[in-house]
Amino acid sequence: MIELRALLLPDDYEAIAALLNQVGAEPTSAEKLLEEDGKLYEKGHTWIDENGRLAGYDRERRVAVTEAGEIIGFAISWRAPWTEPGHLCNTLVVDSRYRGQGIGDLLLAHVAQWASKSGASRMLSEAWDDDPAAVAFAERKGFSIDRHTFQSLLQLEGADLPPAALQLPESLEGEGIRFLTLADESGEDSETKLYELYRETLVDIPGFLGDVPNQTEWRKWYLQVHGYAPEQVIIAAEGDRFAGVTNVLYHPVTNGMYHEYTGVSRDFRGRKVALGLKIQAIRMAIARGAAYLRTDNDSMNEPILSINRKLGYVPLRGHYRLHADLDQVLASVRGRVENTEAGPTTAGLG
Repeated sequence: MIELRALLLPDDYEAIAALLNQVGAEPTSAEKLLEEDGKLYEKGHTWIDENGRLAGYDRERRVAVTEAGEIIGFAISWRAPWTEPGHLCNTLVVDSRYRGQGIGDLLLAHVAQWASKSGASRMLSEAWDDDPAAVAFAERKGFSIDRHTFQSLLQLEGADLPPAALQLPESLEGEGIRFLTLADESGEDSETKLYELYRETLVDIPGFLGDVPNQTEWRKWYLQVHGYAPEQVIIAAEGDRFAGVTNVLYHPVTNGMYHEYTGVSRDFRGRKVALGLKIQAIRMAIARGAAYLRTDNDSMNEPILSINRKLGYVPLRGHYRLHADLDQVLASVRGRVENTEAGPTTAGLG
């Protein structure tokens, strides 16, 4: 028998991290999950807006456990205050040893019923593009592919970068563009200028949904995320104005660095500022002795993809973003769980 239960924290963090590491691009840990939980509001608060769509923030989490108490599945459904109205974001993972036994159905049924009670109308999720079983599972449950993002990787050992490209930052400096880090110009004014740059550029990302969070939430979820350091936030500036940014995170477990975000103000596009920022990031990573730089890009974001190709980034596996009408998901799991409010949920999966 498999049972769904609420999380027992902090005890469950280690097992949940191990599950997420089966599907994640970069490793997570119990410490990282604890850190992320510490950024959240204590209690959810949602409402139905003037257009009849779910707004506000809340989340629901469940683990699937064996009779012996081993955690073999995890699901979370959530929305932030800036999530697209009506939508809930979802992550569902089942231990690779137990897939194909109905555990995913059980977890999905629970979060779908919670979504229905919350007043949501749409569900969002992701699946790797080289995992046909996960994509097929999602499609059977009413999800369809909305967008495609993929990873690009630059191995730094022996990287052969074009000499002309490497000289670009100095050429831009000759045009009045200077490169600095957030550590060079720390303080509230610099952070506010950086936030305004994000606020302008985030909405230009192909497939961007929802709203840009306020500055407090942006700081927690976009800037000071796990692996952040102010000296790794590289900024292009003209005078006192911030023209572009790339925020690079460091992962000590893999000795790798990840482009969390790269954006250039519309007024400065076409001047190779993004390319200059990327080159500065490569220089920083090499100086640190990092093994690689990795990034994720929307398949429709040709300007950034072109820059990555010039610098030798190699495309890897990617993600499909998946959308579903909640009614379709509920129909696909109907009968799987009769009542998810009366304590733990069990099912025979023999």
